[in-house]
Amino acid sequence: MWSSAEIDFSERVSPRELPELMDGECSYEDFRECLRSLEEINRWLWGYRPTLAWLNRMPQDMDGPVHVLDVGCGGGDLLRKIADWAGKRGVAVQLTGIDLNPYAAKVAAAATPKDLGIEWLTGNALEFRPKTPVDIVVSSLMAHHLEDEEIIALLRWMEVTARVGWFINDLERSERNCRLFQWVEKMAGWHRFVRHDGPVSFRRAFVDEDWMRLLTAADVPRIATTVERWRPGRLCVGRWK
Repeated sequence: MWSSAEIDFSERVSPRELPELMDGECSYEDFRECLRSLEEINRWLWGYRPTLAWLNRMPQDMDGPVHVLDVGCGGGDLLRKIADWAGKRGVAVQLTGIDLNPYAAKVAAAATPKDLGIEWLTGNALEFRPKTPVDIVVSSLMAHHLEDEEIIALLRWMEVTARVGWFINDLERSERNCRLFQWVEKMAGWHRFVRHDGPVSFRRAFVDEDWMRLLTAADVPRIATTVERWRPGRLCVGRWK
């Protein structure tokens, strides 16, 4: 395990140059335990808060179930939180999660009560053709796994696909945030993938200028587009149409 003091945080590093263990070949058991640790991280470090706060700004005049698509859904914890959020507010929702890794749908289905009615899919979101229109697209801790050109393609796809809005919840690149993660991890004892990948993730993450550059390259209108810093360690970008 290397120290954050050994890392250069001045520029975003390409995922090709600095791979994460969870993106490589691994067993189902390792992938499942890694996702369980990530769910704990989201609980401990308030990782769901930015997405739920953004959803609270959703237009009130929407008809029928609101179709929410989670891109890179992993173990499905974000959609379970959204289901709970919707239930408490009386918002009818249709929830769909999609992930490239075939293990993800299996992990998510096993951890999710069937009565929530969440659909779990395996595949490339950019090739996904939903049976019903998607109102809102969300993602959490997924963008830093992508190269810049892939993020630009994702932003363009979300602009076309999401009828009402989209929100990307990801990490802010900084030595301080990386040190905080390492300090918490020493107490928590998370899965070895997470212990390795956490500092790597912060090195592949973003600052405000990165998102401004990517939004411009994707031709995303600046109207109602926000880039927001959430403590601890999150930098989120979203847009209501």
